[in-house]
Amino acid sequence: MITLTTPALLFPAISLLLLAYTNRFLVVAQLIRSLSGSMDDANRRTVHRQISTLKRRVYLIKVMQIFGVVSFLLCTVSMFLIFLELPVWGSWLFGISILSLSISLVYSLYEIGISTQALNIILDDLNLFEGDKR
Repeated sequence: MITLTTPALLFPAISLLLLAYTNRFLVVAQLIRSLSGSMDDANRRTVHRQISTLKRRVYLIKVMQIFGVVSFLLCTVSMFLIFLELPVWGSWLFGISILSLSISLVYSLYEIGISTQALNIILDDLNLFEGDKR
């Protein structure tokens, strides 16, 4: 049987996770804006290679945020149900909340992999550029 404090333990973790997701979104948005402002013939190939990656990352961050918010809401409702002395329903919603949080984290892991691929695209282009200078 869970108590009211059990779901409350997730509140700081979920809040910090949502803050991290928002920061990731802001960084990607800033990158997109800077790419659109600095696009010329010299870096057009690099930008085109990054567009699909950036679109996927924006989508994944949106899904991460959705599952994070759902987890937060379910955790809140779980606490309310436990407060109303409906511990079985509260336990079920808390379990679904943890599942939602886990799904959010899996999407986050996938997004980290994609962002690493995006950095490798830039590094490959920089390596080619360095080779042209020699």
